[in-house]
Amino acid sequence: MTEFRYFIVKETETFQRLDRLISNHYSDFSRTRIQDLIRQGYIKADGKKVSASDKVKEGVRIDLILPQVEEAIPQPQHIPLDILYEDQDLIVLNKAAGMVVHPAPGSVDQTLVNALLSHCGNSLSGIGGIKRPGIVHRLDKGTSGLLVVAKNDVAHRGLSGQFSSRSLSRTYQALIWGVPNSFTGTITGNIGRSPRHRQKMALLLSGGKEAMTHYKILKTFGSIASLVECRLETGRTHQIRVHLTSIGHPLIGDPLYGSAPHKAPLALRQALMGLTQNLRPLLHAWRIEFVHPRTQEKLFFSVILPDDFLKAIDIMNKYVERF
Repeated sequence: MTEFRYFIVKETETFQRLDRLISNHYSDFSRTRIQDLIRQGYIKADGKKVSASDKVKEGVRIDLILPQVEEAIPQPQHIPLDILYEDQDLIVLNKAAGMVVHPAPGSVDQTLVNALLSHCGNSLSGIGGIKRPGIVHRLDKGTSGLLVVAKNDVAHRGLSGQFSSRSLSRTYQALIWGVPNSFTGTITGNIGRSPRHRQKMALLLSGGKEAMTHYKILKTFGSIASLVECRLETGRTHQIRVHLTSIGHPLIGDPLYGSAPHKAPLALRQALMGLTQNLRPLLHAWRIEFVHPRTQEKLFFSVILPDDFLKAIDIMNKYVERF
């Protein structure tokens, strides 16, 4: 259903940018959404077309026509979800390894978005005018663990702001080959598309985007492998996988960025690869912490390691005990 809103510009609001002024009046819309409505002609000043950067005077009437929220193109599909928390604004869930987050070529359905469209139904008020869940951050298909998803523009804008300011904290656990030289450390380097392998990301000497990963060793398995905790300062595609590989310690089970070192015993490699035959890197987003965008309450959630991860640790422990 189309909605109509309007307000009269006050003296104290004179000569403000139009998009900023409207955003101040209607906090349930993002600036991007307001700019889209202006470009499409749904917002007018005294009946005239406007631009987002226009400055307005006292007494001008600002009219907004809010078109009906469009249905999302992906279709709802009933897929079980492991939900830890849900309210009118957001959902925190534990994504299973093997689930793709967004529909894409090769994965057009059975994704997290399809599942969320079915689960949320009419509780989605629309992100940018489209009835869809707001995916604020992503996990690779093979990565398991925590994701927070927005259900409306207010939550989407608030959570995205926390990602931009790096105040939203995400912590992962990873099982890697070898043992890093330092018990704790920080890995930096710009990440961008690999010029040699278009399926991969890489550290680049020029270009790319700044990336920073803090790690600490939680447990070692002789000199063969380590369980490490990684905390992200940034959220680049494949960041942990690229950074750990760059210091010579790729994730166990990662088919794209690294394989088992030659010194790893064949029996151990076979046992571990038996767990990861679906090419699943052993990476798990186990903790997330953020401020609720509406209530301003500080929230944190954690989930235990999944079965395949725990079985890999058990295999490592038994190997170390024998040798």
